[in-house]
Amino acid sequence: MDIAQARAVAEEAGLDLIEVAPDGDPPVCRLLDWGRFRYEQKKKVKDAQKRSKQTEVKDLRVRPNTSTHDIDFKTRNAIKFLQKGHKVNFTVIFRGPELRHKDIGRDQLLKIAEGCKGYGEIEVQPRMEGRRMLMMLVPAAGAAEKDSAEQA
Repeated sequence: MDIAQARAVAEEAGLDLIEVAPDGDPPVCRLLDWGRFRYEQKKKVKDAQKRSKQTEVKDLRVRPNTSTHDIDFKTRNAIKFLQKGHKVNFTVIFRGPELRHKDIGRDQLLKIAEGCKGYGEIEVQPRMEGRRMLMMLVPAAGAAEKDSAEQA
């Protein structure tokens, strides 16, 4: 269709003539309401942002002499966080002479990771940073499927 004829048709319909593919031979144009089109595009972007998932990093701290009950309690909390899709950062804080017993802190972190097996995987192996030993857990690939199966 000729450009002048296309403009006349667009005016008659009360719509805008929008060039969709300028590189085409011949160039491709559409008749549409430009204001409504922009509104719908913004709405799509906003909905996509709502649906996108923000992952948080939850931080749990223990000490080398933390009791097994407290470790189990923190493990249960970590499982809840992992089920919600959050990352969990475990920190063992050493003070004074406790620093000589790094193996105790490493054992605690590995015990926690074993308790979270099936819900989370170790992303960062236990490592020392100054007086702290850190370990990061991320949600397991099948954790969301387990969670939905348990609720059903």
